[in-house]
Amino acid sequence: MSAFADLTATTMPEYLGNIEKMRATLAAPVQYALPIGDFHLPMNELIGQRLTLVHTGRIYCVACGRLTKKSFNQGYCYPCFTRLAQCDSCIVKPELCHFAAGTCREPEWGMLHCMIPHVVYLANSSGLKVGITRHNQVPTRWLDQGATQALPILSVQSRYQSGLAEVIFKDFVADKTDWRAMLKAEATPMDLPARRDELLGKVQSGLASLRERFGSDAVVELTREPISISYPVQQYPTKVSSFDFDKTPEVTGLLQGIKGQYLIFDTGVINLRKFGGYELRVVA
Repeated sequence: MSAFADLTATTMPEYLGNIEKMRATLAAPVQYALPIGDFHLPMNELIGQRLTLVHTGRIYCVACGRLTKKSFNQGYCYPCFTRLAQCDSCIVKPELCHFAAGTCREPEWGMLHCMIPHVVYLANSSGLKVGITRHNQVPTRWLDQGATQALPILSVQSRYQSGLAEVIFKDFVADKTDWRAMLKAEATPMDLPARRDELLGKVQSGLASLRERFGSDAVVELTREPISISYPVQQYPTKVSSFDFDKTPEVTGLLQGIKGQYLIFDTGVINLRKFGGYELRVVA
């Protein structure tokens, strides 16, 4: 597997290796680094400069490392996609968790990642949405989604319970981000505590049913303060067109910003998380 950083003889550094999703750190603005091979390339300092990303044609599974012709579920080879619990359908729809039925693909993985405390939250990215995440993924989940505001509203004991709670809220609020709208501008600020109180008033009977089923301590309402998040964007696109390494191996342009897991060029945008395991040559 190729994984190295190479400084060319010119003044333009070049890096080659398999990428993973960008690492994001909460700051003002959010700080990004792109794992490429064994190197973490600082991305914020590249904003305002010309950047070229070239897919070499090689893809390595992010789980087992094998060379694969096609990537599944953001970076997995097909055998891992069909075998690993982290690729099962219940990751997308946690209310369908089958751990209790004894049919989890990897019970030990489930114990470490799913049967632990989770948070139900409200976020403002392209508008108000409800979401869930592991308690130890706060605030990373919000940064990856490009949320400009976020507020935890419930603490529950497992991913399964968080999925059931999210379903209750989905009757009153969206659970998806409009990624095109998110990339066109900063979301209009909103009063998240007020929206929380409004929504909690509408779902009390559903939450009461969860407590009756799992115990009075299973679903705890939170009274935290919202956080505001800013991103390193010099200019938002007026029209969003996206790049795909499978169709366009070379992406180049003036890097105008980063939001969520997207690089915003003057020529288009690209979601780097989608291409985990792809071997890229990056010329900055």
